[in-house]
Amino acid sequence: MTPRLLVAGIGNIFLGDDAFGPEVIRALAGRPLPPGARVRDYGIRGLDLAYDLLGGCATAVLVDAAPRGHRPGTLTLIEAEPPDGGVPPEAHGMDPAKVLALAAHLGDEPLPRVLVLACEPGVLPSDDDLLPGLSAPVRDAVDRAVDALHSLVPVLLADPAAPPPPLGRPVEPGAPHAAALPGSASGGAQNR
Repeated sequence: MTPRLLVAGIGNIFLGDDAFGPEVIRALAGRPLPPGARVRDYGIRGLDLAYDLLGGCATAVLVDAAPRGHRPGTLTLIEAEPPDGGVPPEAHGMDPAKVLALAAHLGDEPLPRVLVLACEPGVLPSDDDLLPGLSAPVRDAVDRAVDALHSLVPVLLADPAAPPPPLGRPVEPGAPHAAALPGSASGGAQNR
């Protein structure tokens, strides 16, 4: 049976805070999500993710480090826009927009709904500089992201088209874990 929801950790473990997605997936090993959710660390394997997006899941949640202009360690939930042809597909690398464009290019079926649970990075070295390990604020955000996924995934498994429980505002470092995502799908606007 095809999982109804894919949780995909993406990022390069050798580029500082870019390792956020894989670290969240590793933390989920100790706190598994409900049945019906497939959890996988894609690292920098964009082609693998593109094919898995075509595998019949209704919803995908990408967990990634993404600069959004907040304090390092801040979590935001973003609804990804469907590819419009303006972003060229790329088979090598892990730019989420290019992976979605590649999946759209490869498949005949519509893509699943894609949400991004993003963490504001503090340290993102260039591709030429290797810096394994997360900065302190991003490391602290890993547990908050796991809490957020435990609130978000059951809602999306029950109804893939449901509005996700809103963050209400970006969840910054020091915010209570339980406030990451409310348990109900009602109220509040999505954070973009």
